[in-house]
Amino acid sequence: MKEINSVNVFLNKQQVGTLGMTDNHLCAFEYDADFLKNGFSISPFYLPFKNEVFIAKRAPFHGGFGVFDDCLPDGWGNLILDRYLKGKGVNPYELNILQRLALVGTNGRGALEFHPDWSESTNDERINFDQLANDAGALLASDFETKGIDTLYRYGGSPGGARPKVFVKIDNEEWLVKFKAANDPENIGETEYNYSLLAKECGINMPETKLFEGKYFGTKRFDRTKNGKIHTISAAGLLNANFQEPSLDYEGLLQACLVLTKNMEEVLQLFRIMVFNVLIENKDDHAKNFSFQWIENEWRLAPAYDLLPSDGFNGHHTTTVNANGKPTRNDILTVADKIGINPQIAKAIFEEIEEKVKAR
Repeated sequence: MKEINSVNVFLNKQQVGTLGMTDNHLCAFEYDADFLKNGFSISPFYLPFKNEVFIAKRAPFHGGFGVFDDCLPDGWGNLILDRYLKGKGVNPYELNILQRLALVGTNGRGALEFHPDWSESTNDERINFDQLANDAGALLASDFETKGIDTLYRYGGSPGGARPKVFVKIDNEEWLVKFKAANDPENIGETEYNYSLLAKECGINMPETKLFEGKYFGTKRFDRTKNGKIHTISAAGLLNANFQEPSLDYEGLLQACLVLTKNMEEVLQLFRIMVFNVLIENKDDHAKNFSFQWIENEWRLAPAYDLLPSDGFNGHHTTTVNANGKPTRNDILTVADKIGINPQIAKAIFEEIEEKVKAR
């Protein structure tokens, strides 16, 4: 694959800056002079909005920056990409971050785009979900290239997470649709759909969800609108946190939300998500399962996603509550108090969600 020494980063047709690579294989980023006149910090805590060359740290993103790592595939997306490249005679382990970002090109999560653009995608709305699910299952079960790898790659974009999934366009709307992983129960799609409805009943802001063909869970992409793409950064990217291991506590996450959004309503929304995760035992609440978005010149908490019961690390929540991986009601209310949430409001939110979860 062609070697490149820089990648230009764009947002809504405007160049944000340029990424290069140091001799020590660390990414270097500099904002574009014109973007500095009227733009904003795409990663406020690690890429402040000023005229400077920023050098990434080695960990946790292998010499890259969190905001760009968000755009790269992980888990399922990496499996697709690596198998696809091997089928083309390319050793994926020899690619550097710049080449991987070029492969993402204009098809990444969020609004950032990368040039040169080596991406491939499809706008075909004639979707055979059963065939895609079968191809995904075959890929998971084999170490070898499967017949459907090219199709999965074109629909894949750069999705993260362990479960097979694709990005699709239906009636000119963009959706993320998930399939069953090897160890998932047959009704995993219906389960996630039902929990998305429960989350909405609990006052949690979620994108529109749908159960395609009665079995495939889909969620409308909240980083896409009729007016264009929305810049989105995960908590992992924002806080330089390793999402593959326990790296956050909800207290720090709530504090970051308050500092970034400067809006207590956004903090209360994140508090609701924390309570919901604890009460339904969603222990896979890692740092990439929370995101923030730049909308109308301000930061907001992104809609919630990946809300369903799941295992964490040795039965513990990946994001701890009051430093406890198996949190109690008291831990939740203690965190609320530390972050400045009115105790009566915190108690009322907890009891409201607890009642709805128990009635499920």
